Amino acid sequence: MSDTPDHFVLICSTCQGPVAAETAQKLLDEQLPTGFATRLIACMAGCERPMTVGLQAKQKAQYLFGEITSLKDLTAVAEFAHQYLDSEDGWTSASERPPALLTKTLSRLPCLPAENGS
Repeated sequence: MSDTPDHFVLICSTCQGPVAAETAQKLLDEQLPTGFATRLIACMAGCERPMTVGLQAKQKAQYLFGEITSLKDLTAVAEFAHQYLDSEDGWTSASERPPALLTKTLSRLPCLPAENGS
């Protein structure tokens, strides 16, 4: 994999949970695999379950998690990032994800089809 990130963890910078977005970003940057970068995003509409964190990459399913409130949760996000990176299409079942994320999944969106329609 190149040094240019092509996988991203999006962190809601608007959410006011127990962990500040900038702190979460710093902690995740220390744990994420090569190929990932973090981005602070203003509001991801998970306001009722702060802090929201998403994972995305081209040609992969996208995830949104809510109630990321502790170091344990952030470690689970980083652990899932390793699984996500290794997955061809990003699709995982809830039972494959770290247990700390089991009740925190807000959405999983399928990847957009390639431009040629396949």
